[in-house]
Amino acid sequence: MSTDIKKNHPVLLRRPEVLARCGISSATLYRRIIENDFPPPISLGGRSVAWVEDEVNAWIESRIESSRSHGGTGHV
Repeated sequence: MSTDIKKNHPVLLRRPEVLARCGISSATLYRRIIENDFPPPISLGGRSVAWVEDEVNAWIESRIESSRSHGGTGHV
């Protein structure tokens, strides 16, 4: 996918992909959303939701940066 297409058409991730990328459980995902510590999903209609890939990637990057700034122990 070219960069121009991605800018015009954000990639949406379904829950299994978000969980796999982040390495967290479904319960942790929803708890972090409630705590405003994870981007909320967008509604696709009905009961379907998805997350914006760039927002998930930014969250992952922020976790890496936070971990590294605390001595690399993995504790935040």
